[in-house]
Amino acid sequence: MIPGSAASMLPSAEAAKLYQTNYVRNSRVIGLLWAIFTILFGIVNVTIFSQPYWIGDGMDTPQAGYFGLFHYCVGDGIARELACQGTFTEFAAIPSTAFKAASFFVGMSMMLVWACIGCFSLFFLLSTSTVYKICGWMQALSGVCLVLGCMIYPDGWDSDEIRRMCGEQTDKYSLGACSVRWAYILAIMGILDALILSFLAFVLGNRQDGLMTEELLAESKEGGNA
Repeated sequence: MIPGSAASMLPSAEAAKLYQTNYVRNSRVIGLLWAIFTILFGIVNVTIFSQPYWIGDGMDTPQAGYFGLFHYCVGDGIARELACQGTFTEFAAIPSTAFKAASFFVGMSMMLVWACIGCFSLFFLLSTSTVYKICGWMQALSGVCLVLGCMIYPDGWDSDEIRRMCGEQTDKYSLGACSVRWAYILAIMGILDALILSFLAFVLGNRQDGLMTEELLAESKEGGNA
């Protein structure tokens, strides 16, 4: 066998083809996991937006209650029975301008994630790389909106409703006798989740670009040999 002949290169060509096959299979598995976690993040985002457990009462608060972005429940200080009010449709009734802004940004984050999920249908119309990159930008913007919502929300803690529940020592970025609840913590975790999903989407998109480039080079070599 002559060194450098086509026969001697066959094993390396087969190895390259096997590597490419495994590469495609692994990319599809990672892409499927990315899609599943994106859907889960969308569900988490709805929970963050709708639940009123961003902050709540403590052992020494004058009133029982808890607050979300726009919905809140506060007791009367005697029977500690909670009276709930506030919906996103009654935007003007939200007790703080900061809460209104936070509601807007968290709502935008939620809509961007679900728009990203809706873009999954574009896999049948556009190139896989393009769809991944579109979703990556949406997820990145969703994370930015969550950041803004979480940063702006404490600016409204000096509102009269919060002071009545948490005490007179309550001020902007200071909760007095109240404490942060699980929905706020979940929103902070959601920021990290959005950034990871966005990063993964761009990596998958760039991988698809590299795969297409390799396929084109292989086709051109086969055409040249023919």
